Amino acid sequence: MKVAKVELKQPIVAAIAEDIKDAQAIVVVDYRGLTVTEDTELRKQLREAGVTYKVQKNTMVRRAFEGTDFAALDEHLAGPTAIAISKDDVTAPARILCNFAKTAKALELKAGVVEGTVYDAAALNELASIPSREVLLSKLLGSIQSPITNFARVINQIAEQGDAADAEPAAEEAAAEATEASVEE
Repeated sequence: MKVAKVELKQPIVAAIAEDIKDAQAIVVVDYRGLTVTEDTELRKQLREAGVTYKVQKNTMVRRAFEGTDFAALDEHLAGPTAIAISKDDVTAPARILCNFAKTAKALELKAGVVEGTVYDAAALNELASIPSREVLLSKLLGSIQSPITNFARVINQIAEQGDAADAEPAAEEAAAEATEASVEE
């Protein structure tokens, strides 16, 4: 009978292991006390960021974490636990969960592992202040484009001033010709 229970749990552990395979970041939270509306909104935000969010039994999660960097989270797997897993954006789970916890006081961050480093709740809050990859890339692109844009503006202004300088004598010449033509008449 005990063998049957273990056999039933193996697919669950395998599914969790598959979820955490190639994960860049995992954050463990206590979701106890969230309303259905809050939980639905949280799941939506995480899903939009490409983060997998699941409520799992702690024993199953421990077994799936065995032999990985995430095994360091075992001590935080107590009580009701949900895990947020990101394979792409390393700051996304921490950023979204920390921001959400500001309004939903029931959500409690326990700990997380980001690129092999274990972070407690306070460190996760600091990590959450790092902008997303897309924001950082756009800032970098803006920094790269800024000197080029400024150079183009200067060149354009020089060209406009050159045209204005050429236009002034031409305007004076045209005015002089008009004056001569009206005097001759």
